[in-house]
Amino acid sequence: MRLFSLDEIDAALTFPGLIEALDTAFRSDVVMPPRVQHGIERPDESAVLLIMPAWSAPGDENPYIGTKVLSVFFGNGKRNLPGVMGAYLLMDGKTGLPLAVMDGNRLTLWRTAAASALAARYLSNPNASRLLMVGAGALAPFLVKAHRTVRPLTDIAIWARRPEAAEAVVAELAKDDIEARVVTDLEGEARTADIISCATNATEPLIHGRWLKRDAHLDLIGAFTMQMREADAEALERARVVVDSKKAIDEGGDVAVAIAEGSYSADRIAGTLADLCHGRIAGHAEGGEITLFKSVGVSLEDLTAAIAVWESRAIA
Repeated sequence: MRLFSLDEIDAALTFPGLIEALDTAFRSDVVMPPRVQHGIERPDESAVLLIMPAWSAPGDENPYIGTKVLSVFFGNGKRNLPGVMGAYLLMDGKTGLPLAVMDGNRLTLWRTAAASALAARYLSNPNASRLLMVGAGALAPFLVKAHRTVRPLTDIAIWARRPEAAEAVVAELAKDDIEARVVTDLEGEARTADIISCATNATEPLIHGRWLKRDAHLDLIGAFTMQMREADAEALERARVVVDSKKAIDEGGDVAVAIAEGSYSADRIAGTLADLCHGRIAGHAEGGEITLFKSVGVSLEDLTAAIAVWESRAIA
């Protein structure tokens, strides 16, 4: 069994390749049992344990089985540790033989950003040039790079509660010759952005629907529990909403919270990312429609990324 570090994962993956692989995967019959989520009580904070299995569709000539185990400790920022940590186990789908263990954090960053970019490729204006990145955590530079893969972005703004954190993201992007700027006027930037990508731990809405211009695309990633929220109900009301999975309707923040409070109805959701990839629902509509993608993460994405890493690096 081989151990893949974050550096090896970075060397194995590219956003163009992973986005295409996910597009194919969402049109396949990969088996995804329900994600298991356990709350972990601690005296001074709360934490979550996530278990996400998936395996190749029946009849796949080269099948795999994969499981991701993640811990989410909300107080880790004070410890100078990532809030999310974990590992991914990839197994041979014919024999169950363990093949590899991969850095779960890195795999999650890649697949989450690629899934958001895949949704944006279908839903956002093809000429989108202005991106507002809300949040300055580890996911932020990955989201910027992924969205740049699918849209001709020329103006990239980074907003965070702590401007110094946004400055760190700008510096990180500069290493790859990507120019970005730190902003402090969230409303002003949101009103002019073509794509707004949010990856925060916010518990109250940061983005308000009244700010969104006619052809904006809103990408919501951070809120994955019923105690978290990045956008208000008006944003949902004004947009055509697509979710990555039923989990986003039942458990994730934003959409699920709005449904629970009665300010939004589940029957208004246009469909899932799989529906987009299959062509069962429309992508970008001419004429200025606001679109919204709500992501909570699905195990198909992890399996797809892990297979890409394994098949590109297993012989090396």
